Formats: sequence, C-alpha cells, structure tokens
Amino acid sequence: MLADVIALLAPGQGSQTPGMLTPWLDDPATDSAGSGLAAWSETTGLDLRRLGTTADAEEIKDTAVTQPLVVATALLAAARLAARVELPAPAPTAGHSVGELAAAAVAGVLSPDAAVALAAVRGREMAAACAAEPTGMSAVLGGNPEQVLTRLGELGLDPANRNGAGQIVAAGPVAALAALADAPPERARVIPLAVAGAFHTRFMAPAEEAMRAHAVSVRPADPGRPLLSNAEGAVVTSGEDALNRLVAQVTRPVRWDECMATLQKMGVTAVIELPPAGTLVGLVKRELKGTATLALKTPDDLDKAVELIAQHAGAAR
Repeated sequence: MLADVIALLAPGQGSQTPGMLTPWLDDPATDSAGSGLAAWSETTGLDLRRLGTTADAEEIKDTAVTQPLVVATALLAAARLAARVELPAPAPTAGHSVGELAAAAVAGVLSPDAAVALAAVRGREMAAACAAEPTGMSAVLGGNPEQVLTRLGELGLDPANRNGAGQIVAAGPVAALAALADAPPERARVIPLAVAGAFHTRFMAPAEEAMRAHAVSVRPADPGRPLLSNAEGAVVTSGEDALNRLVAQVTRPVRWDECMATLQKMGVTAVIELPPAGTLVGLVKRELKGTATLALKTPDDLDKAVELIAQHAGAAR
C-alpha cells in the first residue's frame, strides 16, 4: 500500500496583505518571535514588525519591502507549526518565486536568518532593476497554452510564470504588454499586474549579479527533505545546487506547473500553505483535484494543520 504524502508550500510576492504578521505576534505562544523579528529587521534595515502589522497595502507593495516581509512571515509560521508537530522527513516543500527562500529554510538548506537576508538583497536589487527600464507583467488567463506562448514570442514577451490551471504570466516592456492587451490570444483574457517590473526575465540580470555576490558568504546545507525547484519542478539534492538555483531564479521563469506535476508524481495527497496563504492552495485545488488543502493564515489554523499532517503523513491507503 502506498503512503499518503503531505507537502508544505510557501507563497511569493503578491500574496501579502496588510496586518498579516499581527496574529502571529499577538499569539502568546509566539513570544520568541519578537526577538527573531527584531534581528531580521536589523539585518534587512526594515522595521518588519511595523510593516507586517500597521503598514498599508501601498507601502508593503514595494518589492524591496514585500520580499523579506513575505519570507519572514512564512518562516515565523513554519517555526510555530514545527513547535506543535514534526513534519515527516519525506514530506516535500516548495515555494513560488521568492517563496523558494522560505521553502529552502524549511528544507534546512538555509538558516532562517540567511533566507530573510537573501530575500532582502533580492527585493532591493530587483526593485533597482525595475527602475532601469519601464517593464511590467500581465496575467494571461485561458486560451490555448501553445497559442499564448506563440503570441508572447511575437511581441518579445517572456512567459515569466507558468502557474498551471490556465495561467501564464507575460513579462517585458510595457509597450509590448499594451499590445498584448489590445490583441490577446484567442479565448484568453489579459490582466495587468500591479508589480514594479518584469520579474523572472533578462531585465533582472543586475539583481542576479548582486545576489550571486551576496551568496558567496552563504553556507548552504544539503536538503533534509525533498525540495522542489521552480526551474523545472525537479527535486534538488545538493545545498550548493539549491543556492545556485535560488540566485539564477530571478532571471528564469517560474514553472509552478511543473512543481505541481512533481507533487502529483510524488503522491501528494494534502498541502499546507504557509502565510500569507491562499494563492497556492487555490492553484492546487484547480490543478490537483482531490488534494486536501489548508491555507495557514493565523495561529487559529494550527490545530487544523496538525490534524491534516496526522491524516496525511504516512497513513496507509
């Protein structure tokens, strides 16, 4: 009999919401989170407590802020979950875009401190790269995937994210994105995204270079559990390889569709998405039908997470 498998997922930029840190800091069981957050704030040069509790949506939309804040929130919740229940070693983890840094920390490749620090460098340098040239991103929903990719190629746009469930995110010059909106692929809708620039494309090359320089001082460990890569959904087994992939990821497409395909091949029967949760469980529900899902939004959801892990971590089926 095969065993059930549960996966832990970490969301990326765009999942942030005002006050998302508040419930995790208000919970009496997370007293130690304050000191960790203070250290991360000093490392990043950002007041993460204020940004995660009282800052408005406009302020936390800034790429330089969003990325370390999202990773910090996911890791505080992951630590809280780990204090309640042990996630079995075979349980895989994966993150979407900057969420890969949180997933790498969950897998033991990076320390939480290193993950948040790298997220800060990533966010700051990607924001700077965005300022160099007017670029952006648009979601293309529906349509024939091959026709969508052909249309993007005609306009000189890149498929920066292939999220599955009929979602491809186009990225590149704003003029080309406008042309895409004016003449979309057949049976497809184009929705402009509120982002600073063309993430996961050649336009982020300066950010990749800066991250590579920072990564020289990082000492990764080999993953302690299966860690999926955004590059092609492969399971990464080497810490050095994982770190190199995290650096290169800023200029390469996010193949979340391939990550979900790997989860399916691994026999995953349930997923828990770390906060700020919601986006990835939505994609899993549409693509991996029948998979149990939980969006871990507040400490009130921890009991449900513990129960789900008990049900899907090694039970025979």
